[in-house]
Amino acid sequence: MSLLVGAITIGLILALLALGIFISFKIFNFADITAEGSITLGASIAAALIVAGVEPVTATIIAMFGGFVAGALTGIIHTKFNINGLLSGILVMTALYSINLHIMGKSNLPLLSEDTIITKIEALNLMANKEMTILLSTLLIVSVFGIVLYLFLKTNLGTAMRATGNNPQMIRALGVNTNHMIILGLAIANALIALSGAILAQFQGFADVQMGIGMLVWGLASVIIGEAVIGDKSIGSLIVGAVLGSLIFRLLVAIALRWGMNPNDLKLITAIFVFIALVLPSLSKKFKKRGVTVK
Repeated sequence: MSLLVGAITIGLILALLALGIFISFKIFNFADITAEGSITLGASIAAALIVAGVEPVTATIIAMFGGFVAGALTGIIHTKFNINGLLSGILVMTALYSINLHIMGKSNLPLLSEDTIITKIEALNLMANKEMTILLSTLLIVSVFGIVLYLFLKTNLGTAMRATGNNPQMIRALGVNTNHMIILGLAIANALIALSGAILAQFQGFADVQMGIGMLVWGLASVIIGEAVIGDKSIGSLIVGAVLGSLIFRLLVAIALRWGMNPNDLKLITAIFVFIALVLPSLSKKFKKRGVTVK
């Protein structure tokens, strides 16, 4: 039971990462590899500030702002200097590796003896089981950010951002600066990703400079799996799908580890899961065209 609750909690924390990837990948069709640096940036900023005595909630908000700046920087490099989106993300991600080391002062910063958001949640004693208290609190946090993102994307500004990803020529003809939309969208996406990193570091009890490796693939897997499960293309459904996909993906990983999978193979298994999630929809369409039903 403890393993299941822990897996679901981590899945919910990484759902914030999935929401960030959803913005960059599904709205702008932008494979933003900045995510692998910004999730660690969020963790390193939050950890360094907490160790320095800053209140955990304040430290987490500042970490979120750090991700916002990182995403905006990627957008600026891409739009203002006409550098390929993938290369822009790689440049920022590479720079963030050194920045994260400078922020933490070392490659790993422990938080086990510090007061964090997680310890504050545990102190509330809302339920007899502390793990369930953390899980429900995490669910509440993710729900709030998911609802806020949904409402934002329904505003005029959010609609302009979605139109920028769908039909940039049309939205430019209406007088919208698509470059500004891309910069803002990537900034918001990486703010959510940094928030995920900040909460994850406090949940795990440490921030590590390597913790962002493979997180872009994790987020993509969550979005793709969630979309396949929900089967609806509306904004609300896609947001719910991203969260659900993160939970499903984390549970699949937890089951694989429980069945004796070598932890060294985790990234390999992650890549295989993503490959299957990407290939199945196209295979299903091919079979249907040939008159074969895939169940």
